Amino acid sequence: MSEPYYDPYEVLGLARAAPADEIKRAYFAMVRANPPERNPEQFKRIRAAYERLRDPAQRLEADMLLLQPWPEPARRKRSPKLDLGLSPADVLAALRALTDLDRTDWREQYEKVQL
Repeated sequence: MSEPYYDPYEVLGLARAAPADEIKRAYFAMVRANPPERNPEQFKRIRAAYERLRDPAQRLEADMLLLQPWPEPARRKRSPKLDLGLSPADVLAALRALTDLDRTDWREQYEKVQL
């Protein structure tokens, strides 16, 4: 069975924007507080968290694995009201779109007149 995934930032007590030197300081402070002889399970978690965060490529992968909650909107948006009014400009636009009223190229319609 696989081990549960722990947030490496939470294990080391860091913010997600922590620089590399702060990660290293937090790691050594946590190791001093939880040596492997006294608390081997906690030490394993601390060591794994440090290994994930010290390498920039693995840190990026760890950041992508962490789920961040979707922010709630500041206020609820109302759906826009549907405008069912009809104006003369709307009628003319529909006629132009559906007919040849605005057509300017009639060359293909010209035929030679025979007398």
